[in-house]
Amino acid sequence: MNIYKFRVLVLDMRKILVILDGLGDIGSDKFHGKTPLEAANMPNLNMISKKSKLGFMYPINEDYAPESDTAIVSILGNNFDYSERAEFEALGAGIKLRRGDLVLRTNFGTVENLTTRKMIDRRAGRTLTTEEAKQLAKVINEKVKIPVKFEFFPTVQHRGILVFYGGFSDNITNTDTYVHEKGKIWTKTNFDWSQTLDDDENSEFAENLVNAFVDQSYKVLNNHPINKSRIKKGLLPANIILTRDPGVDMPELNKFRSALAIANMPLEKGIALASGMQVASVEYPKMKNYDVYANLHQGIEIMSDFALKTLKKRKDDFNFCYIHFKETDVPGHDNKPIEKKNFLELIDKTFFKELKEYIEKNKIKLIVTGDHSTPCKFKTHTSDDVPVLFYNPEEHGDNLSFGETNCRRGSLGKIYGKNLLKKTDFV
Repeated sequence: MNIYKFRVLVLDMRKILVILDGLGDIGSDKFHGKTPLEAANMPNLNMISKKSKLGFMYPINEDYAPESDTAIVSILGNNFDYSERAEFEALGAGIKLRRGDLVLRTNFGTVENLTTRKMIDRRAGRTLTTEEAKQLAKVINEKVKIPVKFEFFPTVQHRGILVFYGGFSDNITNTDTYVHEKGKIWTKTNFDWSQTLDDDENSEFAENLVNAFVDQSYKVLNNHPINKSRIKKGLLPANIILTRDPGVDMPELNKFRSALAIANMPLEKGIALASGMQVASVEYPKMKNYDVYANLHQGIEIMSDFALKTLKKRKDDFNFCYIHFKETDVPGHDNKPIEKKNFLELIDKTFFKELKEYIEKNKIKLIVTGDHSTPCKFKTHTSDDVPVLFYNPEEHGDNLSFGETNCRRGSLGKIYGKNLLKKTDFV
């Protein structure tokens, strides 16, 4: 694993970076050719936008569709373009690791069976509750028997982390059907068993461990009472654990001095911690009646309230604050442009309305952007550019509302993720 040199970044005045996950999109017939952001009624953010400079950003480059981890670490000024997501998620979930422990990011998914390997849904319909995941994880940890110490950790809803303790190779392939290779992303119909990427015996051992775990956990999950109950309710069973992004060593990131991150998901918390930031988070609300979008709606409201209260309470403690909203990415993956528009409008009402007054009163610099584009039409991350807003109380803005088309006309011009904070004088 490569070792990266890092810088300690000293920030000389208070600044806020807001990332709306999966913000970028393309024109939709639902909005007469506008994107969800352009169609959204966002009077508060647009009031900020008209006083701001606008631009458009490629998180890595024009040909690279990034995952969230590569995009965020790039935006924070680091210069590498491959995934370490499992390591970051483990850190954000509070899992203690030693160098050499093999950690993998996981999803509970739904597979037809292990013979056909046909995937029904790689997220079990997004309806798995955190409580259900905890119960399934407990029985997996009790009943799966492999020749090394391991632990499976459920995190939020269908997401989880798998750790094999010891000295292992991470040079193995994913079992997840979501493929990210050389900046291109696609989803396969069938899942594959993990394979080695070299001839090393340690890699072969890691491959065998992962495949044995997937095989045994399927046999544990497929007939579990929770999944039988889910089927009776018309829900997809969570009968397979899909693995991806293996890692054995945490990369070094730029370190931020006097910085705070406000985030709920393990990935974003882990990246912040690896960047030397303190992290403030609030527990995500429990899903009720398996209504995914009602749960996300509530998550936005809780996150907005928590972020604003934290900013005010701790405004003298930090010079830099990174705030992450995860919810805007989900409608893109589900091809729900109206829901994406509605989420943006909700964030404007619950967060940007009060943030607008806060930054003006306290003369704070602000960046609003996305970590990547998730166009609803394609249901995945793409290499499309992401809109950028930069508010500086001491400068005049472009007098444009915030949207993809206007940002391509803005005075900031084209930006690469690793240069964003430098271009806007955040560092």
